[in-house]
Amino acid sequence: MTISKDRLMQGMQRFGGAMYTPVILFAFFGLAVAISIVCKNEGLLGSLAAKGTMWYDFWYVVEQGAWTVFSQMPILFAIAVPIGFAKKEQARCAMESFVIYMIFNYFISGFLTLHGAYFGVDYSVDAGAGTGLAMIAGIKTLDMGMLGAIFIACTTAWLHNRFYDTNIPDWMGIFKGPAFVVAVGFALMIPVAFLFCMVWPAIQHAIMQFQDFLKTSGLVGVWAYTFSERILLPAGLHHFIYLPFIFGPAVCDGGIQAYWLQHLNDFAVSGQSLAEMFPEGGFALHGNSKIFGLPGAALAIYMCAKPEKKKKTAALLIPATLTAMLCGITEPLEFTFLFVAPLLYAVHAVLAACLASALYAAGLAGNFGGGLIDAFVQNWIPLFQYHSGTYILQILIGLAFTAIYFVVFRTLILKFDYATPGRTADDVEDKLFSKAEYQAKKEMEEMGLADNALAIKAKVFLDCLGGPENIKEVTNCATRLRVTVADPDKVAPVGKFTKAGAFGLVKNGRALQVIVGLSVPQVRSYFDALLKGETIEGAAPVAAKSEENMDSSLAMKLHACVTGRLMDMTEVPDDMFSQKMMGDGIAIEPIGDTVVAPADAEVTMIMEESLHAIGLRMKNGAEILIHIGIDTVKLNGEGFQALVKAGDKVAEGTPLIKFDKEVIKAAGYGTTVIMAVTNSADYPQMQKHEDAEVVVSETPVLVF
Repeated sequence: MTISKDRLMQGMQRFGGAMYTPVILFAFFGLAVAISIVCKNEGLLGSLAAKGTMWYDFWYVVEQGAWTVFSQMPILFAIAVPIGFAKKEQARCAMESFVIYMIFNYFISGFLTLHGAYFGVDYSVDAGAGTGLAMIAGIKTLDMGMLGAIFIACTTAWLHNRFYDTNIPDWMGIFKGPAFVVAVGFALMIPVAFLFCMVWPAIQHAIMQFQDFLKTSGLVGVWAYTFSERILLPAGLHHFIYLPFIFGPAVCDGGIQAYWLQHLNDFAVSGQSLAEMFPEGGFALHGNSKIFGLPGAALAIYMCAKPEKKKKTAALLIPATLTAMLCGITEPLEFTFLFVAPLLYAVHAVLAACLASALYAAGLAGNFGGGLIDAFVQNWIPLFQYHSGTYILQILIGLAFTAIYFVVFRTLILKFDYATPGRTADDVEDKLFSKAEYQAKKEMEEMGLADNALAIKAKVFLDCLGGPENIKEVTNCATRLRVTVADPDKVAPVGKFTKAGAFGLVKNGRALQVIVGLSVPQVRSYFDALLKGETIEGAAPVAAKSEENMDSSLAMKLHACVTGRLMDMTEVPDDMFSQKMMGDGIAIEPIGDTVVAPADAEVTMIMEESLHAIGLRMKNGAEILIHIGIDTVKLNGEGFQALVKAGDKVAEGTPLIKFDKEVIKAAGYGTTVIMAVTNSADYPQMQKHEDAEVVVSETPVLVF
């Protein structure tokens, strides 16, 4: 059987994502342990933190709870990893994995109790570091850490996907589902446990030798580790690098995170160099690029932005940069480099590795994998008294690299004219990009559509909806992609959609609406092609822009598009409009039966099948959506008559669409006419007429 490169990569990415499932807990528990240790430090708090005080007792208890995930890490991985692999019933798969993992360890305990010497294991000694033994839920077994747990978890997930739906006779119905999976796992674990007893002692010896090699690799090892961790992030393979180091046995038993916290008080009362006391800590300096490097890159992007776009660019970059610095979450910034200019990301990986190596050479070690919060709580606060010089030097070197990042990024952006945020064309919306968009772009490159934003958007939406196999039906209205899915649990959170450019997501069981905007016809065409597995050629047709020069500073006055009672957008009985997902504007409860142009404009879009909505572009660049009725797309054009077509240039008062209110009411739908400025964010000076009776083409309802 031939395994394609794409299939292999997808499998590795899925494995990396599954391993990350339990890791999301480590940040909180790491901070909890560090804070507890700090609060018991007499050097910082004096007699208040002395043993025997109520303060000490409280934080002692807190610390015991904070060690939970680190003390039970193998069990946590055994339970959590299958959640990312199971195709259905993830909770049951997690239970099965826990039981099979316990069975596995009990079998190992049985083999070693009877024949430990045969396997080269002294089972009589107490479990602990250096013995090759560990206690897992009260079972003395081989010390395999998270590696053994991950192996059993992946095996269980495979068993679950293979045997969960196995048909067995009705009289044996009690053994269906989870019971059958565990029964198969029980039988399988006997030979697996025996095999591990045979080979694991040799693997442990190899791991110890590898640890010794890495400890003595010095700057070269730190540089290579940091570079690999950053450069593999786009493919989702960086988990394979940092997990064995930070939470596994690559350089020390239990991983850098747990070891550092366990010995924090020892490091806090010694003036010896951190790099000498804990050389393994050089492999946890990669977070310094998040604290010092990315701010320099962000500043370069801001300084290279067009003058008229700098304010908006700053609004994008400041929260993303603060998130990276404080929490270590770098996706919005790093994937923007990747999306716009992969060379910038490669340079970032090199500079990050150089920064970590420079700091290690200056004597720094510790746990700097996250952002400033980790730096303060797990390093600077508890250790500053004896290591202040090292930390001050760290900040100085870090700031020097901030300047290096700025100079290098600014030079490359200007030299190669990269379209970073703020340097895009005037009609292109500036944004930061997500991992999903980057991956979609890579797939679109094979179709020659890497620069087609709408095709990429369609690919991200399809992935977020669970992929082609989860799609049952697709339609669209003027602004929404309406989708029926097979399994709503496979649909990604709304944040994934909004990051890709959607205005929101409406869920009603298996019926979903992705609020796309006026570009929905083009997005739908790409979506359909991807759904069918067709090759997309060229670009989807878009409405031609006006040949006139749009002056974005030109004032506009929009008159009522229909006679009736004016109301504010927030009063519209449709969340998409009332929450202004499609922009701000007004609505009218109509008396008339014809919608007219509120000002001179160009018709950019009209719903050809339902005829219930029309898009207009004003001379000042404002994009207007006039939507007739609530949910009237379901009428499929009944009761509507289009009087213009896309591409027409219309004068103020030109009839656009005629509609029959009685037909709409008879179908049970509202007749409210909504007039939304879809790019209203570009017109903060826009003023709306107060609620009142309005006359078509006479009463001004929007002024900006």
